[in-house]
Amino acid sequence: MKGRVLIIAGSDSGGGAGIQADLKAVTALDAYGATAIAALTAQNTRGVAAVFPIPPDFIGRQMELVLDDIGADAIKTGMLHSAEVIEEVARVYERLGRGAPLVVDPVMVAKGGARLLEHQAEGALRGRLLPMAALVTPNIPEAEALTGMVIDSVDAMRRAAALLLSMGPRAVLLKGGHLPGATVVDVLQTAPGAAGASGGEQLFEDARIETRATHGTGCTLASAIAAGLAQGLALVPAISRARRYLREAMRAAPGLGHGHGPLNHAHTVRPFS
Repeated sequence: MKGRVLIIAGSDSGGGAGIQADLKAVTALDAYGATAIAALTAQNTRGVAAVFPIPPDFIGRQMELVLDDIGADAIKTGMLHSAEVIEEVARVYERLGRGAPLVVDPVMVAKGGARLLEHQAEGALRGRLLPMAALVTPNIPEAEALTGMVIDSVDAMRRAAALLLSMGPRAVLLKGGHLPGATVVDVLQTAPGAAGASGGEQLFEDARIETRATHGTGCTLASAIAAGLAQGLALVPAISRARRYLREAMRAAPGLGHGHGPLNHAHTVRPFS
């Protein structure tokens, strides 16, 4: 097992997204996952029924103890819920985590439509967390909220990714699964020197997988990328491996639940390469 990933995110009682998906993905890719739980949710494949936030100082304490003892080769954030939580995560990262690349998955709204980030926290996400990120991984609705743009095409995705990059992160992977069409396009834009990237733009294209097993896809992808970075992969190889892993997990989905079903994170019993 190589690579330590500290994950700061919410818990999913249904096991398909959040901390549970994060840990499954990191473990399947032969890395070690530690956690700071930022919120508890009562949810299943149909949606989120309730959110119980964890006090910010307790989130920070979880981070501090993990970083002081186990350490981290990459840090990944998911659902952070409030501006106070974002500030605490940023504070601890600045003090103890700066040597580890930060992957920010800006979780805002659940698959079923429940709001997971308070509206007033969007400014803290933009101004506090994004400038520290090695990589930000928004989907289209999240990118629209962060940029104020309407994103209805790949060209609009490219413009939005460029705008997000101007907010300070070293790389942006804008995921295109919400656009219609038989092909899904993700847009990567990087600043020079971003985890081995030379700077510029790269498109990742794949045929759409027709499935209802889409619960936790964003969490899984971001954590899989973080695992790659923790293991010393450069950014583009880490993204390419994570996308392959995600697509296989979708194809092998167990068919559980009656809504947006979970993935099969354990579809491989060997280190995924």
